Amino acid sequence: MGGFFGAASKNDCITDVFFGTDYHSHLGTRRGGMTSYSEDKGFQRNIHSIENSPFRTKFEDDVVNMRGKLCIGCISDTDPQPILVRSKMGLYAVCSVGIIRNADALVDELLENGCANFEAMSSGNINSGDLIGALIAQRGSFVDGIRYAQSKIEGTMSLIILTKDSIIAARDKYGRLPIVIGKRWDGYCLSTESFAFQKLGYETYKELQAGEIIRMTADGVEVLAEGDPSQMKVCTFLWTYYGYPTACYEGVNVEVMRTRNGEIMAENDIAAGKLPDVDYVCGVPDSGTPHAIGYANRSGIPFARPFIKYTPTWPRSFMPTNQSMRNVVAKMKLIPVHELIEGKKLLFVDDSIVRGTQMRETVEFLYENGAKEVHMRSACPPIMYGCKYLNFSRSHSELELIARQIIDEFEGEEGVKYIAEYSDTNTERGKRMRDEICKRLKLTSLEFQSLEGKVKAVGLPECNLCTYCWSGKE
Repeated sequence: MGGFFGAASKNDCITDVFFGTDYHSHLGTRRGGMTSYSEDKGFQRNIHSIENSPFRTKFEDDVVNMRGKLCIGCISDTDPQPILVRSKMGLYAVCSVGIIRNADALVDELLENGCANFEAMSSGNINSGDLIGALIAQRGSFVDGIRYAQSKIEGTMSLIILTKDSIIAARDKYGRLPIVIGKRWDGYCLSTESFAFQKLGYETYKELQAGEIIRMTADGVEVLAEGDPSQMKVCTFLWTYYGYPTACYEGVNVEVMRTRNGEIMAENDIAAGKLPDVDYVCGVPDSGTPHAIGYANRSGIPFARPFIKYTPTWPRSFMPTNQSMRNVVAKMKLIPVHELIEGKKLLFVDDSIVRGTQMRETVEFLYENGAKEVHMRSACPPIMYGCKYLNFSRSHSELELIARQIIDEFEGEEGVKYIAEYSDTNTERGKRMRDEICKRLKLTSLEFQSLEGKVKAVGLPECNLCTYCWSGKE
């Protein structure tokens, strides 16, 4: 994942971009970057690793020395960004959010067609910003170049471009990630997360449509290319997990959606006679908590927090790039409240079940601390496919997903034909898979939110939501 922030102001806007970018820290864990432009200093760029310390601490010294009334910043889970590009469109900085799945093929094609060379990173890979810049340069204008790049890229590409006189922003053609424009008396800003500019005094001006391209200056926002709302496939996992509780996407607040989702899950259990006799409903912090609150409110079962998340060191469990280290961090940061565990029957709600490793360790720890029963509710359907648009799951193979592992063990390659049945935990195949997950994770009971319930909780038409990781539908 990742996110970006930019500002065009009549005054120096470095501080705005510093704080606005920092508000995207929950979206990425590898690198942060800022680039500004001023007439006296030209382009100024700073990029730092944020794997071991947060964005704020890495950039607070840089901000003192940077100047500019135009500035962009980003949190990146992929390449160092923003990258400076010189082409026939001039010198500019570019950063993007998304994933380019056919990068190698595009590089080969560009080299074959006369592109002299690319600067390779230490890994040997080509920086995505460098590749995007080369694709844009195949056409005669930014708009035509961006459209061309988006047509060639398999995956997702939303981007911002900083020139000497403006910021150009383009939402990906299917709108899988948002771009929101804010307005203040002295200029405009743009952000992946809608809440990131509120504390800076900006008010929401507009949200870009899928595929829309705009040019932003301190004096206004010009639409360079219209978007197409009918093409929108916004990522539903933003509401489920990635999005910050105060964020709104397409007018739907994350916290409100999660609470409503929990209410729907409780209603489903009540209707099916599956509401368990437990002492407390609990959320796996942080993103599971509002789902659990909704479940508790609708079921009438008291809400409690047997685990408290220790956030000063590791704000999110996936911060280390190494999976085994992420598992250790996930275990270390959840501190138990023994009085709410010992002898208690507990129902937990988690945002999702991906590999199951962290959940299994959590359940074992609950039993070690005296829990009598541990029930689990997943706030989304079983994850059947690794994300190929935003790369949120980090899975190298779909067989890393616990649901797909079980299907493969049950039926081998033939099991792929029946994924739709396995996804519906009311079918015989679905029940069998659910029972096996329950057995492996040592759960007293397990239920998944249905895709229909998920769509209902978001409140947008299913045709405008990306549900690929659950349904496999593009």
